Amino acid sequence: MAGGGFDNNVPTKFPKLSVKWPKGSDHLKAERAKATFNVDAVSKFVFGDDYLNRVKKIVPILESEPAFEKTQRYYQSRYQRIAHAYEKDKRMVELAEEFKWDDEDKRIVNVLYDQVSPYSLHYLMFIPTLRNQCNEEQRELFYERAIRNEIIGCYAQTELGHGSNVQGLETTATYIPETNEFELHSPHLTSSKWWIGSLAKTANHAAVMARLIIHGKDYGPHPFCVQIRSMEDHRPLSGVTVGDIGPKFGYVTIDNGFLMFDHYRVPHISFLAKFAQIKPGSGEYVKPANARLSYGTMVLSRANIVNGSGTTLARGATVAVRYSAVRRQFVDSNEPRKWNNQVIETPVIDYTMQQYRIFSTVATVYALLFTGRKMIQLYHLNQKEMENGNLGLLADLHATSSGLKSLVSTITIEALEDCRRACGGHGFSLFSGLGYAYQDYLPLVTFEGDNYLLTQQTARYLLKTYRSVVSGKAEPNEHNLTITYLTEYLKSPTAAMPVSTGAELLNPEILLTAFGYRAAYGITQLIEQIDNQGRSWNSVLVDINRVSRSHSAYVIVHNFFAALQQASKTELAVPERKVLQTMAYLFALHMMEKDMTEFLISDYITSTQAKLIREQTLELIAQIRPNAVSLVDAFALPDYYLASALGRYDGDVYESLVDFVEKEPLNQTIVIDSYEKYIKPFVYAGLKRQKNESKL
Repeated sequence: MAGGGFDNNVPTKFPKLSVKWPKGSDHLKAERAKATFNVDAVSKFVFGDDYLNRVKKIVPILESEPAFEKTQRYYQSRYQRIAHAYEKDKRMVELAEEFKWDDEDKRIVNVLYDQVSPYSLHYLMFIPTLRNQCNEEQRELFYERAIRNEIIGCYAQTELGHGSNVQGLETTATYIPETNEFELHSPHLTSSKWWIGSLAKTANHAAVMARLIIHGKDYGPHPFCVQIRSMEDHRPLSGVTVGDIGPKFGYVTIDNGFLMFDHYRVPHISFLAKFAQIKPGSGEYVKPANARLSYGTMVLSRANIVNGSGTTLARGATVAVRYSAVRRQFVDSNEPRKWNNQVIETPVIDYTMQQYRIFSTVATVYALLFTGRKMIQLYHLNQKEMENGNLGLLADLHATSSGLKSLVSTITIEALEDCRRACGGHGFSLFSGLGYAYQDYLPLVTFEGDNYLLTQQTARYLLKTYRSVVSGKAEPNEHNLTITYLTEYLKSPTAAMPVSTGAELLNPEILLTAFGYRAAYGITQLIEQIDNQGRSWNSVLVDINRVSRSHSAYVIVHNFFAALQQASKTELAVPERKVLQTMAYLFALHMMEKDMTEFLISDYITSTQAKLIREQTLELIAQIRPNAVSLVDAFALPDYYLASALGRYDGDVYESLVDFVEKEPLNQTIVIDSYEKYIKPFVYAGLKRQKNESKL
């Protein structure tokens, strides 16, 4: 009992009141009735029956499992959230065995749970590295044990003083011929492995990138599989220093760590030898057939980032669109909104500025989903080609994955934040479902390569390809879009966009040619500066970033239109094709509008055409308005995934917000525990001062 004689352990409860009519569910029902296409048909085309059916089977299982309960994360400390994440992954192994989940099922589970866990990098980086880098003997020793979770690993590349510059890594692995071992050593503070996910408290092994030193010669960074903790009690082994790097802006449920070696010896088998080898005893180095063969892990990681970004942004777009349809704000005196002949406040979705902000994001989601799917297809195609000795796709895939990772993650984080802001004040609440989504996505703009530095890898490839095309050494092929648009540009380097009306812009060939021309023009200007004017690489880094962005934008636009063009009438009927074509046009024109300066500088478009682009963009947005809610419904995101009071499928926004608030720990008692110790003395001191002053 508290001092006032009442029971303090009574949670705060809201009075049982109804929401002012019309309810959110009424609004969404009316919005869905406007749709001009079949939502399920679009979902099936974008995601496929197999994926959608898996989701339908998995969601009820997760919703019934305490270990997979998501809303509690809004009230937990970091320590509690990490503990719950461990519980979730342990339970996932049990459920996978019970329901016979395959790798795709488990991937979907993790997508739906939508939170990194301490084991994430074991699956996302450690296992793929072993799969791509182990020889046959090592596959049995390391890879097979990793996929059975007998060993838990991480990918230790980034260092305290070195991030994207892999060639600048300081950690050394010196071959000791007398014992046929390698001695791992961290010679400086800046050589500490840093930011390594799953390292701090979870992993007992690490895939370590270290500089290979043989007989005093430095052969550059190579991968090693290294045990770092005891398999009996999980303590760090002698010569290994490891721990957590501390609080972060997001990713609170993963134990990003640091790792240092003090003349730490590992056996010869630790050197991952699928491509390069070191002969025991002599230390003779056998170099790989192609140095780029080691790109596999990073390419996969970046392809996964591109592929996952569409789903992440779909979450933001779904919440923003549904909430905008429910939320009413002010009465438009010129065009008052009526419901059953009664004037109501205008739904936010009817304001053109709101439409401009979020409809372009919906179009972006579709564009990213198609490009993500294409990137994964190209990755697997490249893996097959490499197994057959063909490395022809690798350079383009590596460069494009770098550029796309940079552009896509930049677009996604900016649009995700705009979706949150589009939800107004309630978007600031974690109950919107967008706060943690933003925090956990934000690291992607810097890890797996800082977005600005990555563009240099793309630009180097583009310049090299341009020189090859000019010299006649490169010919167009279906998988190399770079050669295709460069070849077309060189045929007519002074071309202009043949458009005089807004309607003429709605042509995939017209738009794709414009993006290709813009990219090719930027490459030629960069070549001119470097090859002919003698400009240094550093002095043109701003243009390098623009060139990478231009190339990547071309790839995304191409993939969107190609996906629709290649779809049969059976896969995509006329109504569904029409609405997706409209989204493709909106995405392309929106991207042109954002980068209008570059299109104008290239002289491919005129200022008059720029105005047409702006006007046509607004016209497309008006066309999309009746389909807005249904277009995000087609993302097929279950409420379990969204974990959002604002983005619920049923539209019961305000009822849901109240439910969330009633679970807030601060509302589980009438009077806060700190009252007697802090609030009461504070107030009484004020009253005492007032009393003393009144006496004076």
